[in-house]
Amino acid sequence: MWLKVGGLLRGTCGKLGWTVGLPCGVLGSGPHCWGPCGCSWSQKLHQGGPGRSLSEEDISKAREVRLRKTPRPQLSDRSRERKVPASRISRLANFGGLAVGLGLGVLAEVAKKSLTGGSLQSEGSSPPSSSPFLSEANAERIVQTLCTVRGAALKVGQMLSIQDNSFISPQLQRIFERVRQSADFMPRWQMLKVLEEELGRDWQAKVVSLEEVPFAAASIGQVHQGMLRDGTEVAVKIQYPGVAQSIQSDIQNLLAVLKMSVALPDGLFAQQSLQALLQELAWECDYRREAASAQNFRQLLADDPFFRVPEVIKDLCTTRVLGMELVRGVPLDQCQGLSQDIRNQICFQLLRLCLRELFEFQFMQTDPNWANFLYDASSHQVTLLDFGASREFGTEFTDHYIEVVMAAANGDRDRVLQKSQDLKFLTGFETKAFSDAHVEAVMILGEPFATQGPYDFGVGDTARRVQGLIPVLLQHRLRPPPEETYALHRKLAGAFLTCARLRANIDCRDLFQDTYHRYWAGRQVQPLPEAS
Repeated sequence: MWLKVGGLLRGTCGKLGWTVGLPCGVLGSGPHCWGPCGCSWSQKLHQGGPGRSLSEEDISKAREVRLRKTPRPQLSDRSRERKVPASRISRLANFGGLAVGLGLGVLAEVAKKSLTGGSLQSEGSSPPSSSPFLSEANAERIVQTLCTVRGAALKVGQMLSIQDNSFISPQLQRIFERVRQSADFMPRWQMLKVLEEELGRDWQAKVVSLEEVPFAAASIGQVHQGMLRDGTEVAVKIQYPGVAQSIQSDIQNLLAVLKMSVALPDGLFAQQSLQALLQELAWECDYRREAASAQNFRQLLADDPFFRVPEVIKDLCTTRVLGMELVRGVPLDQCQGLSQDIRNQICFQLLRLCLRELFEFQFMQTDPNWANFLYDASSHQVTLLDFGASREFGTEFTDHYIEVVMAAANGDRDRVLQKSQDLKFLTGFETKAFSDAHVEAVMILGEPFATQGPYDFGVGDTARRVQGLIPVLLQHRLRPPPEETYALHRKLAGAFLTCARLRANIDCRDLFQDTYHRYWAGRQVQPLPEAS
């Protein structure tokens, strides 16, 4: 449980221009670059296509309109076009090469420091070079390998990148942050192969345009901008080939390599949490499931004044392709420069959403990645993205969980312990040291809901305090926590971390008290009594 706590593309139209997929016979078969990109390659394609109908004035006007639009997220300068290794053997070869490279890198670093009289430290120093394993050269090897194979291994790296740096070493956290921002994208031929396999050879008939170069590249897939025939701008997510079939082997290979560094907390990926992670990754590779989850959230939040969910484009939805309405905004971690009042409103609404998801909808989007929450200053709204890890929570779980939170909000340590047993988080036979550490962790995390008046997330040290309890919690645990808690606590930890990053100062107690009373009123039963 507590382990989870601790733009426009380059140029006017991107690196390769704007790909247009019109019906055959208009510009000839296959994609074409469209727009004033200033590159000879795109100009040749443009000039070679029959039926050219846009004047220079039309192009100029289109450019002006395009530049006036709110910039989209853009690929990192580090992102490169690179083939995705699709077979398990080719993916294993990449991890094997990484392991050998890291070993050679360690020897080189040790030799270099020996010759220069430098000291070797395994931990405690912040520069990447403080550990020979986490030298700058080895950090680059890890980043390059994860950005090449993508898939489950990259997903784990991105998950670790949003942890507080008191949870994993600062060196490793910096590496995973570079991984989060630097995913490579697959080449045009590989992207077109997926589109044809999923949407058919006539997929171009479904859109007026689709950009060749994605504006976002993530762990499971990459996202391209397109346009429907009615003028609707869309974001089309295309899954990397082979990632769904390689989830388990990718995770095992990555963890085997990382254990060489002794840089991850012991027990971080215990068997139960690993199984939960594998299940979530399998869900995220099923874009039909994600489309259904997005439509569900769109209905649930239809009347919400602050949050919105983009529309799913059904004609562009398959197991490995997902089309949705294109939206604009900035990720929440880029909102630190906004006024204190705006930051407070964003964070208050984010916590309100978490409580609604768990205790009202009993259906939660559990991926707290900052890029899944885009703030649009013009409308003062946040758009929610990426519903692949969405899951349900049963009343048997939420009935007890809400009582654990209420006990923490009321400062009732005995009831926290009892309700944790009812939740099957504890057996009742744990050592006193473990029970005390568990209750203390719950009380720490319950502080925002226990504080009268505004709670200042910016000055808290929640992650560090819980981190100090983890050795006891790992050593003396008698049973794995409920499987629901792995995803739930990652989402809650991400929400708290966002509040800390934006230095929110908000009243959380009344928010939870209102949620608590609404929950039991909606259940039409009395709150659970204390066990005798």
